[in-house]
Amino acid sequence: MIELIAQNMAPIMFVSLIVFLLIGYPVAFSLAANGLLFFFIGVELAPLSNGTINLSWPLLYALPDRFYGGVMANETLLAIPFFTFMGIVLERSGMAEDLLDTIGQLFGPIRGGLAYAVILVGALLAATTGVVAASVIAMGLISLPIMLRYGYDRRLASGVITASGTLAQIIPPSLVLIVLADQLGRSVGDMYKGALIPGLVLTGLYMGYILLMSIVRPKSMPALPPEARTLGHGVLSLIAALLFAAVVGYAAYRYLEPAHGTNADILGAMVGVIAIYAVAIADKGLNVNLMSRLAQQVVIVLIPPLALVFLVLGTIFLGIATPTEGGAMGAVGALVMAAAKRRLSLDLVRQALASTTRLSSFVLFILIGSRVFSLTFYGVNGHLWVEHLLTSLPGGEVGFLIVVNVLVFFLAFFLDFFELAFIIVPLLAPAADKLGIDLIWFGVLLGVNMQTSFMHPPFGFALFYLRSVAARVPYIDKITGGKIAPVTTGQIYWGAVPFVAIQILMIALTITFPAMVMHYKGKVVDPGTIEIRVPELPGLGGGGLGLPPLGGPPAPAPGGTQPAPIQPAMPDLSQPPSFN
Repeated sequence: MIELIAQNMAPIMFVSLIVFLLIGYPVAFSLAANGLLFFFIGVELAPLSNGTINLSWPLLYALPDRFYGGVMANETLLAIPFFTFMGIVLERSGMAEDLLDTIGQLFGPIRGGLAYAVILVGALLAATTGVVAASVIAMGLISLPIMLRYGYDRRLASGVITASGTLAQIIPPSLVLIVLADQLGRSVGDMYKGALIPGLVLTGLYMGYILLMSIVRPKSMPALPPEARTLGHGVLSLIAALLFAAVVGYAAYRYLEPAHGTNADILGAMVGVIAIYAVAIADKGLNVNLMSRLAQQVVIVLIPPLALVFLVLGTIFLGIATPTEGGAMGAVGALVMAAAKRRLSLDLVRQALASTTRLSSFVLFILIGSRVFSLTFYGVNGHLWVEHLLTSLPGGEVGFLIVVNVLVFFLAFFLDFFELAFIIVPLLAPAADKLGIDLIWFGVLLGVNMQTSFMHPPFGFALFYLRSVAARVPYIDKITGGKIAPVTTGQIYWGAVPFVAIQILMIALTITFPAMVMHYKGKVVDPGTIEIRVPELPGLGGGGLGLPPLGGPPAPAPGGTQPAPIQPAMPDLSQPPSFN
């Protein structure tokens, strides 16, 4: 019996960890305690394991090196506090309110306009904050009362807010992608490039669902009434402003192209954006009324966060900055934006630092616990057990992907994304690599799958975030004076179901069309088309250095004789050298 336990230590250790987590112990301490407990057991049972257990007491001396090298000296993890701080500052500075109000006014005249606005703002907040909680809470506080005021279906309103908030999981600069890149041993920049298109496609699928529902059930998402459109009409003015920016940008591109080459298109676009932003600011400040109020507000509100997105992601994608440096620039940019809105205060900075410290400490403690667990798990050959278990599945690569995604989907009912990333991903990565699966594509696929951990009952954190800010009792609306019914927990849960189905569809699309992610490698070069040309060097191939011509002496003409070898001219050593 003891020999059987010793030879099956890895599965016993893994199951016991799941039991610890289900009981409710904190993840970091469950990992560390489980690792140390089974280390002591493994050392005692090692002689009975027939070589299955490779643990000894001196191996504990490796723990400090694992903590230092894998955690404290890991520069990639520095991006987590930077992006967290950036997101919290932006959320507290009122950017979400301005975006929701402006885009809601822009899409207000059409059915489902507020839902479209929530999805687009969710994507923008994801690209600037990367924090799910901040996005869901901000949109729940701002958008949900407005949607209920104008007759939106409660399940639809709840679902679209929670789903849009979870876009921060997959759209860079996502914290999940940073952790996945670290655990898979790949570049964060490549992970960001690979995840960009799937994130945009998922945003489009959400908007497509709203379009479908506005046709099938038009009463579930009415348009804003005319009296609620405070910015009036002005779409044609906005189109004219965008055309002006495009013309200025193209002219700047043509002017800068001779001097800056391939960077001229980016510089030209920057000039066009700066030009239209300056015109909008001057028009609003001087009351010239060159643009409509709607066009002014859209330009003034949208350009700063888009500029921040370019500052962070653009510099990373262009290779100018590392993700850590991009996060640092984003944090500074967020402070500048808050100061420009006159909302930067010492209290805001203190709150942002406190929240950043809590989240960063949470992540780092889990990482330290996972280092202890992995030391023991590798010592009992657990990685070989998992690799053999997964690579021997029927169906090869496709079978592996199906089983892994089903496993992650169901584990997400009980574990959040950080726990999945630190516990499950290190076990799956070696098997995926052995099967020849690209780990960036695999990481993005897992990132899309892990989104569901925020959405499905009973432990979907996005559902809890919305529940915390949604009305629990009837209330009187301040604008209409009407009585608004509360949002029930059941409505929040049922509203999330269609969007979970869309996320599962996105997983299938990512598997079916891997090119959505694999574009991060750039253009594939066919080795058969490569041509290497060696330039002719004067004096080298023509015998000027006393060497025969490259390729040997010239062949004799037909019927002719072999040409005489070229004799190099010998210098006259009796005369001084001439440098003419």
